[in-house]
This record gives sequence, C-alpha cells and structure tokens, in this order.
Amino acid sequence: MSSQPLRLAVVIGSVRESRFGPVVTGWFAEQARAHGRFDVDVIDLADADLPLALPPVPPAMDPGMPRPAGMAGLTRRLGEADAVVVVTPDYNRSFPASLKAAIDWHYTEWQAKPVGFVGYSGASGGLLAIEQLKQVFGELHAHTVRDYVSFPRYYLLFDEEGNLKDPDEHATAATVMLDELDWWGSVLRDARRDRPYATR
Repeated sequence: MSSQPLRLAVVIGSVRESRFGPVVTGWFAEQARAHGRFDVDVIDLADADLPLALPPVPPAMDPGMPRPAGMAGLTRRLGEADAVVVVTPDYNRSFPASLKAAIDWHYTEWQAKPVGFVGYSGASGGLLAIEQLKQVFGELHAHTVRDYVSFPRYYLLFDEEGNLKDPDEHATAATVMLDELDWWGSVLRDARRDRPYATR
C-alpha cells in the first residue's frame, strides 16, 4: 500500500440554523489530522447549492448529468476524496434532508470508497441516522466501516468553547474508526487505480 496520505472528506451533514455540527466536526477534524495518515478537507453542505428536487433522470442512471453551478465545488471535492466521514445529527429518527440531497446528487463520487460516521443527538447519539446511512451508501457501492463515533446528549459533553469535557473515550473511538478508514482507504485507492471500478 502507498504511504501517501489519504484525502479525507469530512462532511457536515446539517444545514439548519444554530446547528451543532460544526462543533462536532471541528473536534473530529483535529483527531483526523493528529492521526497522521490523512489530508483533511472539511466540507460544509451549507456552502453548496443542493436542490431537494432531483432532475427527471437521477445521477445514478446518468452520472454525467449536469448539476447546478453552485454544486461544482462539492462534486469536485467528493470526487477527489479517498475516504469520507459524515457528521450527522439524528432528526426524528433519521438524517437531514440536506445530507440525502448531497448523496443523491452524486453517484460515482462514492463508489469503492470507505465511509465512516460521527453521530450526535439528544438520545441515540445519531445511531439511528447512522444505521440508515449505511444502507444508503451500500446502494451506492461505497464501503461503510464497522466502527463509528457517537455523542449522545452532546450538549452535556462539550463546554462553551466547543471542547470535550472528557475526551478520552471519544478519542479512542475516533482512532479506531480512522484506523479502519486508513486500511480500507489505502486498499481501495490502489484498487481504483489498478482496476477502475465499474457497475452495471
């Protein structure tokens, strides 16, 4: 496997006002940088033009279809990524519509890449959203890693400056997931180079 660092896209999945996602993402991005195997690119979906209504022919059937001009940066950065981490809340037992739109507007950008998850919510810690996202990404030929990072009752875990009050447990979980992303990301990057991925 190559020793070259992996390009890791960390996606902030919520775009709602007063969201907590940037705080959780900031913490995780620092963990990923400290890991030493990743070039980290934080992608905020609030910065992209993400229409909820898809065109008549969805991207899964026509990957070359035109997208809104305001989505170009998002598409390029997802395409360049070797691995992805999605930071998601749990809204009404599922994940945000903004995140589903970002997923559905793309197709080849997800293929044969590992995807990990960082979840947060009042009760489940985002696990309900994560379980559903694993099914969605599986349909898009991505590989979701087993382990994740979860913040139940996140509002009690971070201080007013956005720092974790007791970081050790979550830092360990982040390291486990990042190790998995490193292995899968390296293997799949080499595989995509040597044998381009194709679906029917």
